[in-house]
Amino acid sequence: MFSDPTEALEFVTAEGVQMIDLKTIDLPGRWHHVTVPSGHLTADALRHGVGIDTSSYPGYKSVEAGDMRVVPDLSTGSLDPFCQATTLSFICDIVEPISGEAYQRDPRGVVKRTEEYFSQVVSPGHPVFSPEMEFYVFSDVRYASEMNAAGYEVDSVQAPWNSAAEEMPNLGYKIPTHGGYHAVPPRDRLNDLRSEMLMAIEAAGVRGHYHHHEVGAPGQVEIEVGLGPMLDMADAVMKMKYIISNIAHRAGMSATFMPKPMFGEAGNGMHVHQYVTDQGKSLFWDPDGDYANLSTMALNWIGGLLTHAAALLALCSPSTNSYRRLVPGYEAPISAFYGLSNRTAAIRVPAYSVNERENRIEFRPPDATCNPYLCLAAMAMAGLDGIRQAVDPGACGFGPFDTDVVRMAPEDRARIVQLPTSLDDALSALEADHDFLLEGGVFSADTIEAWIDFKQEEVAAVNLRPHPHEYVLYYDL
Repeated sequence: MFSDPTEALEFVTAEGVQMIDLKTIDLPGRWHHVTVPSGHLTADALRHGVGIDTSSYPGYKSVEAGDMRVVPDLSTGSLDPFCQATTLSFICDIVEPISGEAYQRDPRGVVKRTEEYFSQVVSPGHPVFSPEMEFYVFSDVRYASEMNAAGYEVDSVQAPWNSAAEEMPNLGYKIPTHGGYHAVPPRDRLNDLRSEMLMAIEAAGVRGHYHHHEVGAPGQVEIEVGLGPMLDMADAVMKMKYIISNIAHRAGMSATFMPKPMFGEAGNGMHVHQYVTDQGKSLFWDPDGDYANLSTMALNWIGGLLTHAAALLALCSPSTNSYRRLVPGYEAPISAFYGLSNRTAAIRVPAYSVNERENRIEFRPPDATCNPYLCLAAMAMAGLDGIRQAVDPGACGFGPFDTDVVRMAPEDRARIVQLPTSLDDALSALEADHDFLLEGGVFSADTIEAWIDFKQEEVAAVNLRPHPHEYVLYYDL
């Protein structure tokens, strides 16, 4: 939005801005913020940042070394529509307080180093991404995990279990289980809410694509945005999650990006479209390509993603709940192969974009419990490694396959590499295979170690607790 501090300060005066909000991200992927009265804002603060304590940010420095500075990225400035006072919001980088150097664990810094390293290895061209945000909107949610009780309950006005509810009056128009894909009003009760979300997302500087109801009957929806550079799209994911959650909350509802918030219904993914572009053309396009007009660069990128896919899942599908969605025997994208228009593959080549301008691939395992900066950076580094190593996906047994993996003969399916089906296994894969992330100093070994340690604590926290369904299975055994 702004190119320099002077322009930002002029906007503050002209628009009567009362507060400046500085948003930063922790290692797992949640935003934090500090708010400064606009009268205290100086050009020096905009250039060099504001001192904060990050010792309470999950995954960051300890209390005895928590002092940092957050430096606003002026290009991210936008008015926050959810604050009562007129508030100008910036996404910030985290830097060391004395040297001013980027803090190694700051996820935005990881993306910036990825972009710099990419330009050194591939020139011309830069990677672009588009995440598809799937999420549920519930009318009520309750959960508990106590010493003597554990459980959850969600509700949706359009869910099939409410077909006989006392709604005074109940007007019907419920959606059957797995029957929500592209549903229309009045069965789709969330159309206007999604439109409001998408308009707010565009007002925040993110180019929208479309929205629709997804498969899940109890309020599963999707908002898709256009393609853009890596840092912009990682920022976009954070903006979208913030906007979606706040608009749902303002409407008396609750949005969740959990990959599998309930049993027996569709899960939420964050499929990521990607390719390398130069001067408006896709470098993944080759009119003479043997398969889907994919260039050698595209095939090498696919080979890199699939070679490192098990390790990538630790960063792209990084919650224990991710593996309630990524389960064998269904259409979950846990099979390491690629195919044209094949949604059972880990990598789908969209048939509707086979053209010179936007020939691309879609990596399907990720979900929005990821830290989007680490997720996109890791995919770019895997693709880049495939280019550097000239990885041939066909020679590695990664396809292409155009058949439904669920309907494959068992002996054929057994020849396809299966991706991890637990966070613990994915973390082990990352521990064994992360050298490609260290290239060019993009990720630090310290950041990867901190990520694995933090996520292993989550695994232990879930494994230590009895599951409610175990009472069904074993209470009276």
